[in-house]
Amino acid sequence: MGLGKTIRIYLNDGSVSGIRHAEIVNWTGQAITSPRSKIKNLASWDESNKPGVYFLFGVDKESGDDAVYIGEAENVFSRLQNHITKKDFWNEVVFFTSKDENLTKSHVKYLESKLVQLAKLSARHVVLNGNEPQRPVLPRGDRDAMDEFIANLIILLGAVGYKTLESIDKAKPTLICEQDSQVIEVPNTDILELFLKVKGIDAQANVTDEGIVVLANSHASKTVNKSLSAGYAKLRNQLVQNGTLIEMDGILLFTKNQLFKSPSQAAAIIVGYSVNGLNQWKTKDGFTLKSVEESNTQNI
Repeated sequence: MGLGKTIRIYLNDGSVSGIRHAEIVNWTGQAITSPRSKIKNLASWDESNKPGVYFLFGVDKESGDDAVYIGEAENVFSRLQNHITKKDFWNEVVFFTSKDENLTKSHVKYLESKLVQLAKLSARHVVLNGNEPQRPVLPRGDRDAMDEFIANLIILLGAVGYKTLESIDKAKPTLICEQDSQVIEVPNTDILELFLKVKGIDAQANVTDEGIVVLANSHASKTVNKSLSAGYAKLRNQLVQNGTLIEMDGILLFTKNQLFKSPSQAAAIIVGYSVNGLNQWKTKDGFTLKSVEESNTQNI
């Protein structure tokens, strides 16, 4: 279990949709969020006139999915003024600078490179960066300091509403550190693994704080029953259209991990008809998810 964090968020005009300043207590980093319509107001913020990294959030015009562009600048406000005229997909920016003067041009370029890589690995947003930025060579101590900066940045980015850098499958969380230029992933032994097997359909999933993640290579029925709700049927069609579900050997196959909001949503889309996911999803020992949840509640 990780250590707890205390986060402070200041609402500049008393509105959660306006400019916000966020910080983790006892950390030198800081985050500023702003709607596109209020970028000019950042001119008077010293925090925005520093070196830093930024996230432009909006919608990808090709797919209609949530999109992000990640960049760096020696003066964040100046770069944002440029993006107002040259990039029209975004409607909100979140940027990170330091309360002290320790972030250099090399530091923010290093951060940018790693953040783009992590955003692509998590696949929560369409990443609109054309290429992964080249990573500068930093002394070992500086690399460790920037990796620690990223760990706190991920927490604060999530706290202001964006889980862009977090893996949807918490069973294999992406770590910040690397070995031989490869991202290290370590299994989380505290995860609940579930299985669904019915009429030749074989699926596996992990329970997370966000819902249930059906794992890549899980099966789904090719046929759909009339009992499947319109909302679930629509989502199922979207998964087929975007390539998450592909036909193979008479069944549908998940090509990547897919997050669902509830066990029943995941199970219904897999089997193709209305079903209670709490009874259908089972542990490797054969216990239903319902019995696991009831047992956990009774043991409090």
